[in-house]
Amino acid sequence: MSTQANEAAFLSEPKYSKNEAAFLSEPKYSKKIAANQKNAQLSTGPTSEAGKATSSLNAVKTALTGATILLPSDDVAAYERLVANFFAEWTPETDRERALVQSIADTQWRLLRIPSLESGIYALGRLQYAEKFADQPEAVRATLIDAYIFQTSRRDLTNLSIQESRLRRQREKDLAELEKLAEERLARREARLNAAAHMYERFKENEDPFDPAEFGFEFSFDEIEERVGLFEGRRIRCQYPEQFAKIHAADLKEAREAA
Repeated sequence: MSTQANEAAFLSEPKYSKNEAAFLSEPKYSKKIAANQKNAQLSTGPTSEAGKATSSLNAVKTALTGATILLPSDDVAAYERLVANFFAEWTPETDRERALVQSIADTQWRLLRIPSLESGIYALGRLQYAEKFADQPEAVRATLIDAYIFQTSRRDLTNLSIQESRLRRQREKDLAELEKLAEERLARREARLNAAAHMYERFKENEDPFDPAEFGFEFSFDEIEERVGLFEGRRIRCQYPEQFAKIHAADLKEAREAA
């Protein structure tokens, strides 16, 4: 599927769910979106075809490198959907993770804009050079005009390609850092869950009451008991320890609630 088709498919998606939109309700992100909307409303944008094409060309220098994410012609709801989808996919938990997810979403929005900016350069050129090559057959005239646009707008097209490469590098850099942070956070969580499960086993063996919160664990009994079940499944060399863990956890829960 082409980049243009991907963008069209994304913009036609239904509005994001309430759960996804919840990420955007945080003050720091709602303020960012409001600021972008305000900046976009400062200008209604050009109305003529020539003006629109010129605006697209100017966006090569502003929309891809400037601080403002949204242009006056941008679909704010589509931008919000994109941001909400990224937050729903990554479920960041720290300020740094949230900042990275926001940066990745903004970079993706700029990348999705690039095909229309390239089209804008050619659209502007076709208006500016509409009278050129009038003595040539119509079958080749359009091709000649496009070639002339490429020659005269080579600097802008090259700049567009450079900015696309820069944005892709930035996105990959942010993704790499985000993945590393998420992996480290998950590893820390796994270590704490294992510690909670081992403590649960010791307390149960001594027939003492165990309160996870008393020891600073944020896990529920269901999570801890399923991890205890996983330990037991591995001890007895069960072929399917994950499935055994759920069954064993259900037995532990039944015994706990009956006590």
